[in-house]
Amino acid sequence: NLSMAEDSDLRLAILSPGDCDARRNTTAENSRFADLFRAFAARRIHAEPAIYHDDFCEEVRQQLIQVDGVLVWVNPIEGGRNRSVLDSMLRDVAAAGVFVSAQPDVILKLGTKEVLYRTRNLEWGCDTDLYASLDQMVQRLPLRLANGKARVLKQQRGNGGNGVWKVQLVIDELANRTSAASAALPQPETVIRVRHALRGCTEAEITLREFYHRCEPYFSANGLMIDQEYQERLPEGMIRCYLVHDNVVGFGHQAINALFPAPPEAPSTDAPPPGPRLYHPPSMPEFQTLKAKLEQEWVPATQRLLEIKTEDLPILWDCDFLLGAKKADGEDSYVLCEINVSSVAPYPESAVTYVIDATLARLRAARQRRRPG
Repeated sequence: NLSMAEDSDLRLAILSPGDCDARRNTTAENSRFADLFRAFAARRIHAEPAIYHDDFCEEVRQQLIQVDGVLVWVNPIEGGRNRSVLDSMLRDVAAAGVFVSAQPDVILKLGTKEVLYRTRNLEWGCDTDLYASLDQMVQRLPLRLANGKARVLKQQRGNGGNGVWKVQLVIDELANRTSAASAALPQPETVIRVRHALRGCTEAEITLREFYHRCEPYFSANGLMIDQEYQERLPEGMIRCYLVHDNVVGFGHQAINALFPAPPEAPSTDAPPPGPRLYHPPSMPEFQTLKAKLEQEWVPATQRLLEIKTEDLPILWDCDFLLGAKKADGEDSYVLCEINVSSVAPYPESAVTYVIDATLARLRAARQRRRPG
């Protein structure tokens, strides 16, 4: 182990997006991560802001090569751009021996919607399909809509509800089909009700063909869509479990309203904004069953399935759960609806100490590896 004096030589960068002005003017004190900067300073770890934009990627690369580690907070889609330039740079920096979290290759395994399909057979899974092309969606989505139940479709990488759609046959259309002598599958001209989870979007009735057209961009650049059954208990809220590596370090509980069914008298009302997220420490009694399941069963099973070592799990990530159907004994079940890895903020105050401890361990290991001999 390094002594505290040696720890004081460790250097960390906290990377987040911004423009030239932000890069010039952001300090540890005025950063949105000021709480982390204070906590690292209390442990005598030098931490510095690294404001990033593709336009000055090389400048940031030169900064990161000089530090022992970097914690990264950049959304999959940021300012209309994806992370391809950033991730390529981070891979180079990691190859030079700098500790990077979350690693771009771990994000691809854990932090995209595809993880919902790959882990669908775990206890947290539900009826889930994957469409690797628009053709696959055109072939299989009508089969899943035919019973009249709602589906939720999600693009591979996104944030803020972008590319997340609730889709369902309209009641009249369903009644017409079930009363027919032969209930054919929904056709491109069949009318469906859709609601985009993006804030400010309205519920609408459109043809299936129009919905396919709206989803076409999601399949560009090897994109895909995940199709999950809609969870009827969504109005009871979402439970966000924050993790540092494989330990639950806090919870967030939020009413999520973006995909709520609209009242019949106002089918096109704007989607209401999400309710406040209430933060809780990992000791929150109501969530201990979920915490135990996650730490003891689901995370280890996911690591085995996706081949991720514990030390390569992100320093800070979260799993979002909706309540599933009640079990026979009356206990709740939980359905995974998303894993967030790229930019987990805000987070519970309880997470900070765990983040500092885990980062310090990784910085020490990175420093040891980079030492000559």
